[in-house]
Amino acid sequence: MRLQYFIPSAAALLVGAVSVYASSLHASSELRTRQSVFRSQVQNDTCLRYVANSGICETTPGVTQYSGYIDVRTNMSMWFWFFEARNSPETAPFTLWLNSFPICSSMIGLFQENGPCLVNADGNSTYLNPYSWNNVSNMIYIDQPIGTGFSYGTDTVNSTEAAAPYPYVWKAFQILFESKLFSKYASREFILATESFGGHYGPGFVTYFDEQNALIAKGAIQGEPVVVSALMINNGWYDPLIQNIAYYTFTSNAPGYGQLQPDDVLKNISAALYGPNGCVAQQKNCSAAGNSTDSDKICSQADDYCGNHVTAPAFGDRDPDDLRQNSSALFPPVHYVTYLTNPEVMSTIGAESGYQPCPDASYELFVKTGDGARAWLPQLSELANSRLKILIWAGDADINCNWIGGYKSVLAMDWYGNETLHNTPLGNITLNGKPIAAVANIDNFTFARVFEAGHFVPAFQPAAALEIFTQVVNKEPLHSV
Repeated sequence: MRLQYFIPSAAALLVGAVSVYASSLHASSELRTRQSVFRSQVQNDTCLRYVANSGICETTPGVTQYSGYIDVRTNMSMWFWFFEARNSPETAPFTLWLNSFPICSSMIGLFQENGPCLVNADGNSTYLNPYSWNNVSNMIYIDQPIGTGFSYGTDTVNSTEAAAPYPYVWKAFQILFESKLFSKYASREFILATESFGGHYGPGFVTYFDEQNALIAKGAIQGEPVVVSALMINNGWYDPLIQNIAYYTFTSNAPGYGQLQPDDVLKNISAALYGPNGCVAQQKNCSAAGNSTDSDKICSQADDYCGNHVTAPAFGDRDPDDLRQNSSALFPPVHYVTYLTNPEVMSTIGAESGYQPCPDASYELFVKTGDGARAWLPQLSELANSRLKILIWAGDADINCNWIGGYKSVLAMDWYGNETLHNTPLGNITLNGKPIAAVANIDNFTFARVFEAGHFVPAFQPAAALEIFTQVVNKEPLHSV
């Protein structure tokens, strides 16, 4: 069976295990009376259904929150949770956070990384997160594709390209920005922040948004522009050829941590990479196949082979998302899953479907198209050429999407800053005198290696992550504070 190597290890413990409240669970009559509904006047068969100020998670006085569903089409309900900024919400930017695997719930980011609250060990209560990103930005978390997290309905998304267009994320924002509830955010600075398979989603979504915005400007289509002002991707998966090779490099000598696997394992990884019809050859075949009829099969086979013969042995018995822990990693804790499957919590926030952190069924759709073996570096390069503000950052204890692979990927980007980036050494920045990251700033583009952080950077280094996010919000190059 193919290794599921993009899944956050904490969530992996619970994939497919949380099914007590099946997806057939629907809202009670009490919930329906508390729900507010906005019906689109432009988009057919769409509406916004939400509960205002549930009192769950964000308990800071005066801070507004909404949770509920964006019905992007008949039997396609996309879960969202919005939190107003704790400070200056009327001028703060609007940030979309997306988790990925490619199909993991954004509630992972909300409750384990950068949201307003964290869940206590009892799984029944929360406490405020002082390092929440809604300190400086209005935040919206969306479970996508359909079937992920609390989202429910017909799931047809089987690739990065299929996830952005109608009737999915783009259409969700058409409905949001049309509504009085969110129309005021349409003109704000819009930040897209994501991680892991977000190395696909980030450039894929922004590219699609830009294309649609251009059509709206020409009058070719009617819609609400979704103008992304900054893109943040932590521990992303950008170019599988480069990053599969980096598994060997990183496992041989992870900077600051040393050799991760014994010599015989490293020898086997090298043979699997460079042998006849090995990982490198299959990845090149996938790239050459493009979008041809046979490309799904070719790329799926490449993804499967590299996952089993390169990625799995590179992990060994270590936690893929934090090399300092073993495969039964306990951090970040998964108490939030117990919390979100509590019927009272579900009813209060307006959830109508059983919570699925990273559902297998949705994942298998991506497996069949070999999406993980396809590169999105050309699109990222084009966005860098457009001078979009971009932060590519990575925790240096992550094996999964390790920082060496991420750094080599950005060094391979075809954009005007390529030569300058090659000639700019990574330099440390500090927070209160302590080094938190090694960075290179080239105009609006930044790469950062975050010290002593695993795959979920805001979970491992919350203060550093908030400071870095704040500097992006302020349109600053990363610097010491």
